[in-house]
Amino acid sequence: MAELTEDRTGAEVSTPASSKCKLQGATRLPTFSMDGDYVIGGVFSIHSYKHTEMHNYTTMPEPLTCRGSVDYRKLRFSRAMVFAIEEINNSTELLPGIKLGYRIHDSCASVPVAVHVAFQLSNGLDPVFYTSNNCSRSGMVMAIVGESGSTLSISMSRIMGPFKIPLVSHFSTCACLSDKQQYPTFFRTIPSDQFQADALAKLVKHFGWTWIGAIRSDSDYGNNGMASFLNAAEKEGICVEYSESFFRSHPHSRIQRVADVIRRSTAMVIVAFAAAAEVKILLEELAREPSPPRQWIGSEAWVTNSDMLRFSFCAGAVGFAIPQSVIPGLREYLLGLPFSEVAASPLLTEFWEDSFNCKLQKNESVCDGSEDLQTLKSAYTDTSQLRITNMVYKAVYAIAHAIHNRVCQDTNSTTQCDKFSSIESKHVFMQLKKVNFSQNGYDVSFDANGDPVAKYELVNWQISESGNIEVVTVGHYDASLPVGQEFRINKNLTWVDGGTKVPVSVCSDSCSPGTRKVLQKGKPICCYDCIPCPEGEISNATDSPDCFPCPKEFWPNAKKDTCFPKPVEFLSFDEVLGIILAAFSVGGACLAIVTAAVFFYHRTSPIVRANNSELSFLLLFSLTLCFLCSLTFIGAPSDWSCMLRHTAFGITFVLCISCVLGKTIVVLMAFKATLPGSNVMKWFGPPQQRMTVVSFTFVQVLICIIWLVVNPPFPMKNLTVYKERIILECALGSAIGFWAVLGYIGLLAVFCLVLAVLARKLPDSFNEAKFITFSMLIFCAVWITFIPAYVSSPGKFTVAVEIFAILASSFGLILCIFAPKCFIILFKPEKNTKKHLMTKN
Repeated sequence: MAELTEDRTGAEVSTPASSKCKLQGATRLPTFSMDGDYVIGGVFSIHSYKHTEMHNYTTMPEPLTCRGSVDYRKLRFSRAMVFAIEEINNSTELLPGIKLGYRIHDSCASVPVAVHVAFQLSNGLDPVFYTSNNCSRSGMVMAIVGESGSTLSISMSRIMGPFKIPLVSHFSTCACLSDKQQYPTFFRTIPSDQFQADALAKLVKHFGWTWIGAIRSDSDYGNNGMASFLNAAEKEGICVEYSESFFRSHPHSRIQRVADVIRRSTAMVIVAFAAAAEVKILLEELAREPSPPRQWIGSEAWVTNSDMLRFSFCAGAVGFAIPQSVIPGLREYLLGLPFSEVAASPLLTEFWEDSFNCKLQKNESVCDGSEDLQTLKSAYTDTSQLRITNMVYKAVYAIAHAIHNRVCQDTNSTTQCDKFSSIESKHVFMQLKKVNFSQNGYDVSFDANGDPVAKYELVNWQISESGNIEVVTVGHYDASLPVGQEFRINKNLTWVDGGTKVPVSVCSDSCSPGTRKVLQKGKPICCYDCIPCPEGEISNATDSPDCFPCPKEFWPNAKKDTCFPKPVEFLSFDEVLGIILAAFSVGGACLAIVTAAVFFYHRTSPIVRANNSELSFLLLFSLTLCFLCSLTFIGAPSDWSCMLRHTAFGITFVLCISCVLGKTIVVLMAFKATLPGSNVMKWFGPPQQRMTVVSFTFVQVLICIIWLVVNPPFPMKNLTVYKERIILECALGSAIGFWAVLGYIGLLAVFCLVLAVLARKLPDSFNEAKFITFSMLIFCAVWITFIPAYVSSPGKFTVAVEIFAILASSFGLILCIFAPKCFIILFKPEKNTKKHLMTKN
């Protein structure tokens, strides 16, 4: 038999009744303990605070004690460890014939207490001090399960490391603990926060939240976890409006300040990388004075804690959690807690009295053992998910497998274990690196950093039909999968206040395509203004940082989000201007033909015969060609049309001016021939007139041939006149050739004008030189104004100006030279006599 010995913490230890040993000093006794062939230590934060005592340095300090209420969840963890050890002791496959013992301590979630326990476990001290020679081996700890908090595990691991005592944590997730240089003997069955931080950042990015608030515990867990998250968030383009830290032992004013920051913030989403104790205090403070709705994103330390579910304003919270699991027999073990064991343990007594609101001592409400744990709804009895509890369970089995691999030999049919084998913690440490087994379908192994494969469930706080908040698994995250496939959601989520619409949390609304982001001065990169793209540039993506110019032959649409081919512009037969010019062109040609027909019909009349009918018909023919050549300027330019339009224009106009020049010379020569003794007409008869026209025209033909051979006109796309459209036009090729053609025409026109001016006052009643003078004045005026108009006109209007000049000068010639003659022929036949024509004015 063994008797129970207690300390001020309510610790329970097994002490042999026959022993003559006694308790000495201020050694902290374990909460639960049992002797065995090999002992496993356990450290859990069953209470949240330690009792602070003022030392007077005159008396021996009392053992460190805990205060505050019992954390039922952590109590369940400790009981799960006991359950696992008893299950192993009853196993015929794992450590058969060997009894494992345990020593489980309450760290009070305090570093001083955890350090004290670590020294006690690493020193191999028994719960009691033996003075006889036959002392127990129960103080020899092979490995330790714990701690729940990263800060406590860091403190303990620094002590355990030099002694090669493995520390296998079930709930310490700080990424810093993966550093084997500082923590060589640290292992854990729960993934590192580095994986969780990456997963949280991807989660936030997945829902388009770029403006968040950050809350963390002022501890190694919170500070390191948040640092990892912020680093991952920055890579995802997520900005943080505020980042606040606090601890449960901080003054209330500090907690209140953090709550006020949340209330005043504009960020809709809050990422809380904190322990459950800190989150509980903060939510209680926020509940006192309701704040605007916020979407909470939680770390696994609190998001599955059932104590948090009472805060209804956090409905819709999302976070990552350790996968749910099933541990057969655990629920029955927890609910089957004997009342005798409760009465013998001050810790279990405290739990029992708090749970059933009664006292084991005699008073008005006495606990008599009739209380039923089956009716109790608390974190202790809640085995619906068993997330972290399974981590404790796997940690115990990992240590057991390490001991098994050291002291047992497996054969085909049996397993032989030597319980008298002398092993030390360093042997267990070496074996832990190699363990690889499956328990209840859950794989257990450690990588080179002592970490397991990172797997999480995405959980969501959803309101059930009964109105209660439940933790529902809606997705998964597996870090072992290829990049981009780790994260998936397979169920619908509900959001803040139970809504179904994903909340929006951005500093600035997204910039639509067609605009670019310009950062606001002095603010994070997520705060920006949307500026429309400059002319000729587009952005085709949301939140584009830059605009990009369209290719040369493309132009943005009205929204500036797509480049479209620029419209090609040229003077066509389909538009009004082209139709009008074509109509005048055809009309002018018809007018020339009709005039020629009138002249031909009245070719024997004096007025026709007096005006050199041969040159008149040739002039009408050239005018017809002048009118028609303007048609070559209308329509889409091509290689042939570009060469034809300029050469045809140059040659026909020279032919026309040559004829006018010939007529002018004939008038002058005819006047000279009437003088006594003059024989000048024999030098300018019909053959000479024809030769003059051919000679003048041949020079223009020669100029055009040289132009076409050296550098002919060609079609081109003009992209400089208009930015938003393409002008399809004929390039001159050789500008010298073009201006040579125009210059030659101008030279002949000026020469003709001079001769016509000289002959304008000849004494005939019908003086053709007057009409030629008017026609040449019109011609020269048109082409003089054409040059600046041609140079300054944009796009297709350049062609229109050129056509207008051709038509205007052609109409000037035909109207001034032939209209008066036709008028006399048709309407004044009495004047169409030789006598009238020879009358002197």
